[in-house]
Amino acid sequence: MLSDLVAPPRPVGDAPRTIRVHPKDNVAIVVNAFGLPAGTVFPDGLTLTEFVPQGHKVALADVPRGGHVVRYGEVVGIALRDIPRGSWVEESCVETPVAPALDALETCTRVPAPLPPLDGYTFEGFRNPDGSVGTKNILAISTSVQCVTGTLDVAIRRIKQELLPRFPNVDDVIGLTHAYGCGVAINAPEAVIPIRTLQSLAQNPNFGGAVMVVGLGCEKLVSERLVPGRQGTAEDPENVVRLQDERHEGFGSMIDSIMRMAEARLQVLNRRTRETCPASDLVVGLQCGGSDAFSGVTANPALGFAADLLVRCGATVLFSEVTEVRDAIHLLTPRAATPEVADALIREMAWYDDYLEKGGADRRANPSPGNKRGGLNNIVEKALGSVAKSGTSAITGVLAPGERVRERGLIFAATPASDFVCGTLQLASGITLQVFSTGRGTPYGLAQAPVIKVATRSELARRWSDLIDLDAGKVATGEATIEGMGWELFRLILDVASGCKQPWSDRWGLYNDLTLFNPAPIT
Repeated sequence: MLSDLVAPPRPVGDAPRTIRVHPKDNVAIVVNAFGLPAGTVFPDGLTLTEFVPQGHKVALADVPRGGHVVRYGEVVGIALRDIPRGSWVEESCVETPVAPALDALETCTRVPAPLPPLDGYTFEGFRNPDGSVGTKNILAISTSVQCVTGTLDVAIRRIKQELLPRFPNVDDVIGLTHAYGCGVAINAPEAVIPIRTLQSLAQNPNFGGAVMVVGLGCEKLVSERLVPGRQGTAEDPENVVRLQDERHEGFGSMIDSIMRMAEARLQVLNRRTRETCPASDLVVGLQCGGSDAFSGVTANPALGFAADLLVRCGATVLFSEVTEVRDAIHLLTPRAATPEVADALIREMAWYDDYLEKGGADRRANPSPGNKRGGLNNIVEKALGSVAKSGTSAITGVLAPGERVRERGLIFAATPASDFVCGTLQLASGITLQVFSTGRGTPYGLAQAPVIKVATRSELARRWSDLIDLDAGKVATGEATIEGMGWELFRLILDVASGCKQPWSDRWGLYNDLTLFNPAPIT
């Protein structure tokens, strides 16, 4: 719900504007691009007692010391001193509230009824033998250990120069490289996370099932464990190039072996062509990074509306980032479709609480300095804005880190909040396209799947016009509604999935490295 109590009924200009999200809120955020000075008077008589930067909160009423600061209708802070009406509610004014207790949550009490189905929406995708559908046609070469990364980089440069031009239906050749595989406690309980992630990555629908692994030969993570259906250590010459094999006479021989195996897979992938597929075949990941106070009122609600549209089409939508869900978990467990889903949500929150505690940290280590400069005082406020991406549908499944998605509908995929780790884990879970909202701005991209970047502020969209794909800041200025922006994003998702439009990250070839989540010991 979005209510702008003070925006004037006129075209966007220099008039002072704030956004109050919920009727219970006793704070609002300043909309104006450069903030507003002390003495600014609003139509309702509110007068600023000091300068308030864009996106930061102004007190709409006096908040006494120990009183609650309320945004999104929820307590986002405890006042550490008296906060007069009209003053800037900045970070030093408030204390972070206690996180919701996991043993006292409502579960399955407000399960949303299914929204009317949306029929007839399609995209042009690459159908795989297992029934999944990709939005790209990529040869992805897995690695079992970091030691082979340099060699694979050389091989991929040659593959792109010498082989790829012969296979016009193949979009790219990429290496699934990482810093795991040896010098690690391979049998430690939590080692299941990075290993499962690598196994799942190789099966992403955008790779067409053409699995290929480059290994060294002496690593702990034997190459065969990354070949679907093979968990042993038997020889697998059809799918694995092992650099230490005696048949390799020097570096050139290794490169030749990689290129021969790659060429065989390129021939298979080149036979893939786009065909009309129902929107229900989409698997879309939602993520935010460089968030600000506008994230929860413009971009993320628009993502949530688009998520509801996708779910109505029968598609699969993943939202993530445990730390940025934890303080809003009490809003999610009532939406769990079944007790099992609710229990799984609580399980992932508890696991991460324990993980942070073992590391001598807690959820207050998030947000980042940039988030705070964008008006987010603490992780509670950030989480309440973050979960807006989940829309209003029932939550039908929960994935542990690195697990592949098997249900349709709205899924919570447990990941850390790091952009790069979250992106890697969502790819492992099977997303074929990602929507990424940002307020502060980040040149983020994935080679493995198209990324649509949505700005929370029009100022960012204008300044980064060749990096931002959609401007949701128009919601804040009254030029667009959340519903209208959600529909615009939904249609853009279909166009990008079809290859009709390229997001800016693909146009620039702007891609970040994969980053595994490895909570297990390194030996």
